Amino acid sequence: MTRGHVLAIDDEVDVLALVAELLGRAGFMVTPALGGEAGLAVLQSGLEVDLVVLDIAMPGIDGWGVLERIRAASEVPVLVLTGRSSELEKVRGLRSGADDYVTKPFGRQELLARVEALLRRSSGRAGVDEAYDDGLLRIDFLQRRVEAAGYPMRLTPLEFRLLSTLVRHAGQVLGYDQLLEIVWRRAYGISAEEIRTYVSYLRRKLRAAGVEHEPIETVRGFGYRYRPPGD
Repeated sequence: MTRGHVLAIDDEVDVLALVAELLGRAGFMVTPALGGEAGLAVLQSGLEVDLVVLDIAMPGIDGWGVLERIRAASEVPVLVLTGRSSELEKVRGLRSGADDYVTKPFGRQELLARVEALLRRSSGRAGVDEAYDDGLLRIDFLQRRVEAAGYPMRLTPLEFRLLSTLVRHAGQVLGYDQLLEIVWRRAYGISAEEIRTYVSYLRRKLRAAGVEHEPIETVRGFGYRYRPPGD
């Protein structure tokens, strides 16, 4: 029995071989894909994977393009491989929907540890409801569709994760640290101000959909709480 199925996307054969060897020895099943187009083809084939290891610097469809398409359709954990160690590059990856990053050249044990950590977090989110409906918000978690007051809302992947997290903990105050862990999944380069910014985006879109009251409540000094209608 394998510990999980990992899709490795890179344009370097040597890197793919290294990732496959390392994770394979640790008990994972690894599907290698040479380049962004090949990686997307694997995902579009319907093959179920538990995690994606994704290189950024690739010819053709680069890692950013692949990540954007993954996040448009899936919440599968993504570990980004980048040759750039600058903070801006790492922040860009996390804000684009990556769950973690490793800088090339990477240590074998570091890569393995990060893969294992991401899969533990992912398994902790398993078993959630497929849909939510409180009369005001209707969310199809599998299809990633949201309706507010009967009108569809167009949300970015990060906005969807934030709203889904608040709704799944309806009535409960979620602190900044909790939101960073659940929504952003890592706190590198992310501040409380960014959380406030994304909450404001959600509130604006809720108002645009015709929601008259404010269902996302600010609890000063603590965080945020979603209040269902009549609560």
